[in-house]
Amino acid sequence: MDPKYGERYRELFEKHWWWRARTRLIIDVLRRLQPAQGWKGILDIGCGDGLFFPELSQFGEVDGVEPFAELVSPRNPYRTRIQICPFDESFRPAKRYSLILMLDVLEHLEDAVGALRHALELLEPDGRFVATVPAFMALWTNHDVMNHHFIRYTKSSFRQLARRAGLRIQEERYLYHWTCPVKLGIGFRERLFRLDAKPAQVPARSVNELLFWMSRLEQKTLTPLSLPFGSSLMVVGTKGEAERP
Repeated sequence: MDPKYGERYRELFEKHWWWRARTRLIIDVLRRLQPAQGWKGILDIGCGDGLFFPELSQFGEVDGVEPFAELVSPRNPYRTRIQICPFDESFRPAKRYSLILMLDVLEHLEDAVGALRHALELLEPDGRFVATVPAFMALWTNHDVMNHHFIRYTKSSFRQLARRAGLRIQEERYLYHWTCPVKLGIGFRERLFRLDAKPAQVPARSVNELLFWMSRLEQKTLTPLSLPFGSSLMVVGTKGEAERP
């Protein structure tokens, strides 16, 4: 992760229209999926400073794993529930989880198959897995470069990943439909003028609020229609059988 991005991560998560709209959408999805008895344990992979923990705590007891120590504050009230280490075979908690989230994590990982397979090993047999990833390589911009992304997914490419790792997909839908032409324009401009990458910033308040409510309106109206495009992809699934090499 780019150091400048890490410095701004909390402000972006708490204030930026994109992060706020994603948070609200994930909460909506979890409320719809929540079993009557609740989730016994929740694991947030790539949790940063546990910024999503307050909202997730309404659904069950939350743990997290974060590979970047600079993102985790020692004063965080959830610090004891966050393990700072790479998410690989060395991460072996003493329990399994009934809900596991990887929110915009898999695109950062060179071995996404191994990471997803390991996440599913930690999932209860009847547990749920929720992921979000950036969508469509055609929408690649300097934002992807700055944040060390390896890939942007489509439904088709994520299905291949899921099949190899053993994820049985139950729901898949693109998000942020209105941003597609915007990102196409940004990418074209960056390549045409060879612009350098710049850290993301929170827009002016009025613009920020407008974009947030545009995104929320879209989530309530267009996203349920499963449109074939969007700048992000959300996948919900359960543990299945991994494809043999």
